Amino acid sequence: MDIDGKPAQAAVRDGVLRLPGRFALHFGGELEGVELAWRLVGEQGPVVAALGGISAGRFVCEDAPAGWWRGIVGPGRALDSRHCRILGMDFLGGSGRTTGPVAGQGEFPAISAHDQARLLHALVAHLGIGQLGAIAGASYGGMVALAFAEGWPDAARRICVIGAADHSHSMSTAWRSVQRAIVRYALQKGDGPGGLRLARALAMTTYRSSREFTRRFSGEAQRLGDHFRFPVEDYLFARGDAYAASYVPEAFLCLSESIDLHRVDATRIRVPTTLVAIREDQLVPLADMRALHARLAGPAQLVEISSLYGHDAFLKEEAALRPVFEQLLD
Repeated sequence: MDIDGKPAQAAVRDGVLRLPGRFALHFGGELEGVELAWRLVGEQGPVVAALGGISAGRFVCEDAPAGWWRGIVGPGRALDSRHCRILGMDFLGGSGRTTGPVAGQGEFPAISAHDQARLLHALVAHLGIGQLGAIAGASYGGMVALAFAEGWPDAARRICVIGAADHSHSMSTAWRSVQRAIVRYALQKGDGPGGLRLARALAMTTYRSSREFTRRFSGEAQRLGDHFRFPVEDYLFARGDAYAASYVPEAFLCLSESIDLHRVDATRIRVPTTLVAIREDQLVPLADMRALHARLAGPAQLVEISSLYGHDAFLKEEAALRPVFEQLLD
């Protein structure tokens, strides 16, 4: 605590790792002069790499207004930053400071979770960390954690994977394929942000549970001239507007596709692993998480939780995740 009785500000290091020369990509092709933006928060304890969905980035904790996991990570939170240091990074091909597409300049090369894992491994070496205490990966970040564990089994003591399996479910790929088609159509018409708004609105129906939608949006429709507006529409398109205002359409195409290209060989993963499955998750069915658990080569634990928030439980369920992260740091 500082002299005013307020929590002391955690030590923060920010930087950009510049990789000279060519960076060969998992699916072919290469990028020249890749830059990786990172942020390390905390003064002591093991380093935990915190990786989230495709719109998450290096700002993780409550020390930053833009911290995407600030309800879960921070002093006294489920992932308690008083006992570890939190490492975040902007994904390759995303909308952050790391190398990615430029709006209006065409699509970016295909990116794999294995490419993201390779960049994380390079960052760990650059920072002189030696070995990560853990990787806490949720959604796309969980895919990256699995790829990292497969490729560098001695570089992390353990991983925690929330709402991510060893491959994308075919129904989830179907939903995302339609989202990408909407964005590509809009880009052809010169309105990429408009397409991204619609794609994000559609995506929100897959992130949350039908139980939550029933509870929140079962009211009567409102007549507006010659048509009706349903209560759920305001929510969906507000989320779409916010996303389109801050994300590059081409970056969405790149990383959405990366999710559906995801494949790891679970039988090669021997790093101690904790899997967290959400029973109401439409995108990553419980059966897929159970099957992954059965195939993992190393010590593995499967934690099943229920959540009104479906796939987005990793952003909301602090109480359910607290014992998981306490064990992770033990």
